Amino acid sequence: MSFLGLLNSGLDAVQARLAWVATDAVDWKLYLQVCSWSVCLFESYLLLRQFPLYSKTEPPPVLADHFKPETFKKSQAYGRDKARFSLISGLYKQVVDSLFLQYGLMAWSWQTGGKLIALLGYGPEYEILQSIAFAFTLFFVSSLPSLPVSWYQTFVLEEKHGFNKMTVKLFITDLIKSWVVGFAIGAPFLAGFLSVFKWAGNRFVPWLMAFLLIFQLSMVVLYPTVIQPLFNKLSPLPAGELRSRIEELAAKLKFPLKHLYEIDGSKRSSHSNAYFFGLPGHKHIVIFDTLIKQSKPEEVEAVLAHELGHWYYMHPTQLLLLSQVHIFTILALFPAFLHAPPLLRAFDFPPAVAAKPPTIVAFLLYQMLLAPLEAVVSITMNAVSRKFEYQADQFACELQRKLGDEKMADMGDRLARALVTLHVENLSTVWVDWLYSAYHHSHPTLTERLRALEGYKGAVAAASKKEL
Repeated sequence: MSFLGLLNSGLDAVQARLAWVATDAVDWKLYLQVCSWSVCLFESYLLLRQFPLYSKTEPPPVLADHFKPETFKKSQAYGRDKARFSLISGLYKQVVDSLFLQYGLMAWSWQTGGKLIALLGYGPEYEILQSIAFAFTLFFVSSLPSLPVSWYQTFVLEEKHGFNKMTVKLFITDLIKSWVVGFAIGAPFLAGFLSVFKWAGNRFVPWLMAFLLIFQLSMVVLYPTVIQPLFNKLSPLPAGELRSRIEELAAKLKFPLKHLYEIDGSKRSSHSNAYFFGLPGHKHIVIFDTLIKQSKPEEVEAVLAHELGHWYYMHPTQLLLLSQVHIFTILALFPAFLHAPPLLRAFDFPPAVAAKPPTIVAFLLYQMLLAPLEAVVSITMNAVSRKFEYQADQFACELQRKLGDEKMADMGDRLARALVTLHVENLSTVWVDWLYSAYHHSHPTLTERLRALEGYKGAVAAASKKEL
């Protein structure tokens, strides 16, 4: 039997076990309300665990020499305000989502989508067209309650602590641009997504995975080269010490650097970052102008050494493979929900629509039902990401031995100084509850990373002595 034959047989066995979904009346709305409120209340509990730590008056001992009393006080105040904002906005969002769910926003959006395409002379037989109208109606209506929250976060919270650089005009233009870009990309993506279902029937899983993988790889290229320039200016990094350091490091590691950019992150915020993107053999590095202003060239080089560690150990590729396993698991279970009239009836869809469930509606409802499991997946992915961060830090510390370059001997110290500077300049929280961090953070805390860096530097020094 061919691979596809074995795959389809396995998927058929899964669907046979889930056949009850298409026949049994289950109160899916109640299930979703309970699950979504459970996740929300758990996240609120985590915030309440974290909140007392903002009352501490001194940083951890390892950071005592790096945080001036006034800076630490500002950091604590910023963290406290962000935690309070997250708690209130999280509960607000949950109440809004719960009301939308209870009163049938999704069913209303499907009917509204049908009315919109009827104005253009199309009927319900044009399911893909109605699905696009439905998706953007649902997105637009559900995003409206979040606008005041976003406004407050930008112009009150971030403004209060000196990070906001955005004007009202820029806020509005960014919002309009994001909607236009969302439609320009979302409409053809959704059309392609639904066309795979129509073409492949119940054997859609491998073909839809291929479609999604192609889309993911396309966005790796399109986002930084086409989409991001609509919001930020990417300029070649000027010639000088920093550019020379990065190009020399990339050449020694055989990193396929094609372009080295500086991005005007200060246009919107004082926060800083650096990253690389691109397909194999064609990579680009982007450095925020705020990072360049806040750190010395040798420290920015250390940050990039960490980023190149991710490339060296193929972390992006590993995360892509993990995402494919995740997507396969989701798609493998979906056929049971694809033709399930009781599912749509539970969410207030008329009998005529529920009798032949639209693919996009069934998929969105299915995704909503998976939300509690996705929270568990998120914790697992955070753990994997933190492991990768440690490996990238270790890579930076070991560059001297890997490259035989004495100028790299202090790379671990430089990275430590850069991390401290980033946390000081961004007023990042340095006292973090372990459970809150495990759930929310994809990176280890600063104290954890500094402790690990000391261990890596000690191991490198010991190995160097043995070689002598």
